[in-house]
Amino acid sequence: MSPQAVPKLFQPTVVGNHVLAHRVVLAPLTRSRADAEGVPSPHAVTYYAQRAVVPGTLLITEATFIAPFAGGGMQGSPGIWSEAQVEAWKRITHVVHEKGSRIFCQFWALGRTADPDLLDAAGFPYVSASDIKLSTYTRTPRALTVQEIKQYVDAHANAARNAIRAGFDGIELLAANGYLIDSFLQDVSNNRTDAYGGSIENRARFALEVIEGVAKEIGPERTAIRFGPWGRLNDMRMEDPKPQFSYLVSQIAERYPRFAWIHVVEPRGWGFTNSEPGPGESNDFIREIWAPRPLISAGGHTRESAFEFAEKGDLVAFGRYFIAHPDLPLRLAKNLPLEKGNRALYYVQGPEGYIDYPFAEERVKAIAESGQGQ
Repeated sequence: MSPQAVPKLFQPTVVGNHVLAHRVVLAPLTRSRADAEGVPSPHAVTYYAQRAVVPGTLLITEATFIAPFAGGGMQGSPGIWSEAQVEAWKRITHVVHEKGSRIFCQFWALGRTADPDLLDAAGFPYVSASDIKLSTYTRTPRALTVQEIKQYVDAHANAARNAIRAGFDGIELLAANGYLIDSFLQDVSNNRTDAYGGSIENRARFALEVIEGVAKEIGPERTAIRFGPWGRLNDMRMEDPKPQFSYLVSQIAERYPRFAWIHVVEPRGWGFTNSEPGPGESNDFIREIWAPRPLISAGGHTRESAFEFAEKGDLVAFGRYFIAHPDLPLRLAKNLPLEKGNRALYYVQGPEGYIDYPFAEERVKAIAESGQGQ
């Protein structure tokens, strides 16, 4: 088969300093298997090794807390601030690299989406960009002081340093779904009147300071970010997100020519179920600014949409299908059936529903033995 006949989805591409064998990406997926101290479980080593089995695959970890105060006592999710966490992540990055694949750590800070009661129990304040209440809680967060904002910037840089010590190839900032960075970006969650609010430029300031701190620590080619301009999760979605995100993407492009990637959640894929995009809802405005740099598209992708978006130049992130199919790139290439994982086991402790999904070869054998392939 000539190179021209190979679909773009399965052609090599470059992110940061790394050549990938294809454009199929493991999306960041919360799986709630870490212990009470935020240390990834031994099962996580197997989980990520399984999904790295096709050499040249890019994996993005589950959202990982940058500091204790960023997660507020939330159980099951890992961190990257302690030595025990770093050592556990080393075992994971090692097996991923042994398989010939790459892995970035996604950084998480909850902001107003944190549980106020868990924060109280852990001795941390309930804070966000502004004192705007989340509809699911009765409590209203306190607006971060400028000094506290600087502490968050420093915490991201420190976490980036730890991530590289742990063997990660880079990090991705989570700036979607109403979490802390996103809450600064959008006017529905930011009514500040200081240097961090009141204008497009000011609302982007925190994100740009976090990016600057991380990029100085580990390099822009190891730094990436995820946006969800159209998402309504956690009371988000400003009336017109295009000017805000156009400015921020333009600034990243101008300041960091070697930035690893921008990752966007498509308008149909921001919730737990897919929905049709509203009028004018599209991330093409980001693509136009960012091209020809690497862009990852996520949100309810099917086999067909993956090929379609890859032809536009995107990498394509899969979540539910990658849970159920550890060797998803191979399955896509062989046009094998796709199934979604067992949602009831997405967020529980233990190996069940985590590391017990079959590989493509096992599936092919099972079909043959059952006679379904005749």
